[in-house]
Amino acid sequence: MTAVAATTAELVARARRLAVPGERRILGIVGAPGAGKSTLARAVVAGLGPALAVEVGMDGYHLSNAVLADLGRRERKGAIDTFDDAGYAALVARLADARPGDPPVFAPVFRREIEEPVAAGVAVASDVPLVVTEGNYLLAPTGAWPAARARMAEVWYLDAPDDVRLARLEERHHAFGKSRDDARRWARGSDQVNAELIRATRDRADVVVRWSI
Repeated sequence: MTAVAATTAELVARARRLAVPGERRILGIVGAPGAGKSTLARAVVAGLGPALAVEVGMDGYHLSNAVLADLGRRERKGAIDTFDDAGYAALVARLADARPGDPPVFAPVFRREIEEPVAAGVAVASDVPLVVTEGNYLLAPTGAWPAARARMAEVWYLDAPDDVRLARLEERHHAFGKSRDDARRWARGSDQVNAELIRATRDRADVVVRWSI
């Protein structure tokens, strides 16, 4: 699938077509670690405004560090089996089924400063027509990920050059406490393994985007 170059304004306009008052649609944004998914999701939501869109990330369904340690997966945090995919799919279903007049749905968030998920970190009002959700594994064909994908009106795969992605990842890991060497090893080790798995799902997207801010 060929990547389409698009500006923020063009992507906001595409998302606006999904934001129909009185209805509820889910827009997914997927891509490898460091591709810029959360930045794009925030830009789309800001461009549409709070009456039309709200962001709900997949990262709120990270397993806690304690659970990962018990499972022996702490050193692979971010891998596909370090998320509660069934919980995420259930949330997406609740969000997709909500209609004006229903109570809000509370979704978890992931706090990088503590590297842990936090319950009920965002309230999604029922009259907001578009929920923008972003994460690594929205197009994965295993587990409960397909059930989540089935409730999304559209999924964008955000493509980014590897050198740009890796530089972002190294800076992110360093900013949140890793040494420069550890940040580089994590970005080019565990993160890169995950990136290859995610890249294999690219052709399942509705559109592949090269985003120019």
